[in-house]
Amino acid sequence: MWLFALPALLINVCIILVPAVLTFTAAFFMWDGVGKPAWAGLANFQNMFADPVFWSALTNNFIWTAIFLTVPVCLALVMAAALLMAPKARIVVQSIIFLPRIIAVAVTGRIFQGMIFSPATGVVAWLNEHGFSISDPLADPDRSLYAVAAVDIWHWWGFLAVVFLSAMRQISIDQIEAARLDGAGFFALFRYVLIPGIRPTLTLMLILTVIWSFQVFEFIFIVTRGGPAYGSEVLATFAYRHAFFEGDVGQAAAAACVMSLFGLCATAVYLWLQITDDAQST
Repeated sequence: MWLFALPALLINVCIILVPAVLTFTAAFFMWDGVGKPAWAGLANFQNMFADPVFWSALTNNFIWTAIFLTVPVCLALVMAAALLMAPKARIVVQSIIFLPRIIAVAVTGRIFQGMIFSPATGVVAWLNEHGFSISDPLADPDRSLYAVAAVDIWHWWGFLAVVFLSAMRQISIDQIEAARLDGAGFFALFRYVLIPGIRPTLTLMLILTVIWSFQVFEFIFIVTRGGPAYGSEVLATFAYRHAFFEGDVGQAAAAACVMSLFGLCATAVYLWLQITDDAQST
């Protein structure tokens, strides 16, 4: 058995464990990525915690997490429940809402930049021509993060809906029919049957959403690069900028350690919930 697992373990050690250890080690050195590293102790963390841009990036990560734990999850749950009740439209609608997920991130970002948010060629320009006064949200430090989040929600929520629908289809049809015979409407069925029935899947996707929210990089880098004025800066773009533009690999590694810490905390919560569920079931 171990011989079958050995290749996968070796790949994980080489691709995940070794880079993780090297990143953690680099956080304690001053290094520009080229010369000889110099021991810095906790200086990289001290400098990072004294940087207001870091705190702005961390705050944006929390805002992003709060958005993605609510808006796309609620949209996906309602859509999944609606599709469960409408089997004839299920295949077509699933295909439509899943389509954004298979479009490349770079293409999605450019589409929204040019066709939605652009004050010259996008929907914003059309609205301005018809009596509205709307500026480019990507150029506003107070709105840029929410604008990019809207792009990612469009890209993400359909995938969640398909996952939740797959979980709902595993619920016993007898349980659903019994609730209907008792007079349960859509919202009562949704609240008391469907949500409890997919709780393990819902919990997993919420935990993964937290982890992915603290790793978010692609959409922000493509659409705003963390700007304007660090309005959409997150920990990943903060680390990228320090590593590749400012030549401060040590502080980039320190930021990566903070990102990993939140991922570990989310994983610990999930494991605790799993252990608690297993204990209650036995």
